[in-house]
Amino acid sequence: MPTPRQGARHDPSGLRTGVTARGAAIRRRSDEVAYSLSRKVRAVSVPYSGVSYSTDDAGHPAPSDGLSQSVGPNGPLLLQDHFLIQKMAHFNRERVPERVVHAKGGGAFGELEITEDVSQFTSADLFQKGKKTPLLLRFSTVAGELGSADSARDPRGFALKFYTEHGNYDIVGNNTPIFFIRDPSKFSDFIHSQKRRADNQLRDNNMQWDFWTQNPESAHQVSFLMTDRGTPKNWRHVNGYGSHTFLWYNASGEKFWVKYHFKTDQGIENLTAGAAKALEAEDPDAHRRDLWQAIERGEFPSWTVKVQVMPFEDAADYRFNPFDLTKVWPHGDYPEITIGKFTLNRNPSNYFAEIEQAAFEPSNLVPGIGASPDKMLQGRLFSYPDTHRYRIGPNYLQLPVNQPKSPVRSYNFDGPMTYANQVDPVYAPNTVGGPVAAETLYDGEQYEVTGEIIRSAYKLHKEDDDFGQARTLWEKVLSESDRANMVSNIVGHASASEVTDDMKKRVVEYWTNIHPDLGTGVAKGLGVQG
Repeated sequence: MPTPRQGARHDPSGLRTGVTARGAAIRRRSDEVAYSLSRKVRAVSVPYSGVSYSTDDAGHPAPSDGLSQSVGPNGPLLLQDHFLIQKMAHFNRERVPERVVHAKGGGAFGELEITEDVSQFTSADLFQKGKKTPLLLRFSTVAGELGSADSARDPRGFALKFYTEHGNYDIVGNNTPIFFIRDPSKFSDFIHSQKRRADNQLRDNNMQWDFWTQNPESAHQVSFLMTDRGTPKNWRHVNGYGSHTFLWYNASGEKFWVKYHFKTDQGIENLTAGAAKALEAEDPDAHRRDLWQAIERGEFPSWTVKVQVMPFEDAADYRFNPFDLTKVWPHGDYPEITIGKFTLNRNPSNYFAEIEQAAFEPSNLVPGIGASPDKMLQGRLFSYPDTHRYRIGPNYLQLPVNQPKSPVRSYNFDGPMTYANQVDPVYAPNTVGGPVAAETLYDGEQYEVTGEIIRSAYKLHKEDDDFGQARTLWEKVLSESDRANMVSNIVGHASASEVTDDMKKRVVEYWTNIHPDLGTGVAKGLGVQG
């Protein structure tokens, strides 16, 4: 007796009967599934009719914003719930590493307008009279982490990105015209001393003073920091400075050294130490909030752009080393020249995308502008783009906030998270019509340098010393009340419980080297006997 399957194989009518019965059942089930799916498709097709449903990152409509898929209401969850898996996995990766310095900050977009003719000094397109250039400005503190207080005593970062016709030009400055050190080999040690101890992860004023007092070139910047300018009222009321010396060259190839000054049109306003501490407790995000709310109200802050220009040949014999980041150029020697103004008029639409992922780098230079022999600048030319490659990724320049507005025709391509669609040819030189370098645009930045390969401090100019300009700040710039507040701020900082008696003696010596009256005031406040 044949089995039903054998019978079906040999009896065509049986085959038709069996297949027809099974097929009908399958079709009925398929129709039920299709009907069910069609209802779901019709339900989720509404987004294309004007209603916005939530989706996953690949654009699939989400089945729920708050319920995971499980075996029954009380059973275990299912690995197949890729909506949940993606949501959790993305959350685990929401943050990139915070900046190792300048982590806490905020910023806004705006526009630079050049109102004066400086073509005799530079051929850079953004500095030609009448030119308007979009920009991004990011403010920050230096030592604090992402959650730290805006009003802490610290320099303020003042980083500008100009989206020019020849690529991005970045001026990565501070609210001070000087810095603590002048050789980049000290930078990581300096930052370590300002941040947290290895053993208990606490900030430690003793190690800050330990670094400062052993590096007397810090005196000018520490003096500035210990005035009330170390605790500005908000970002709208601070000046900005390029701090470094840069090279400008014009269309004829003439060269000049230049320093940038961005003077707030809102006026300088600061907080006393007590007011800064109170604000730190009341609203750690006060400066970020103030800038955001001012722009939302239509109160657009602005800064007047000024430069100091030094003839190229003056540098060799100038009384101060013009490339020493711990020094300023007195305005009596090289007056400020007003060249334009910039205004902030748009808040970011997404803070993480447009501010946290913004990548500023001093190596973003455009034709008409070059680097100087400033050792700190030279170190930053490498350090900044390198940290962006680590923090954000090798293709950070493809992110919208970092993309230049000008065309990109680079032979660099591929790598993680590539967005740009690079086409052939992918090498140079080539004979198939690929882009070629604009070599003559940079002729003006060339200059001759000779010397032995050595490790050495700067050669001193005739008036170079570590305390002289800090002394001038104390004697000629600060008012009587400014000086009193400075002494009080120093004493308060050096009175922290972790500051040792021996360190307090070194602190007094440090300030006495700047001015006897300053040293006496600090000694009295700290109870240090002469």
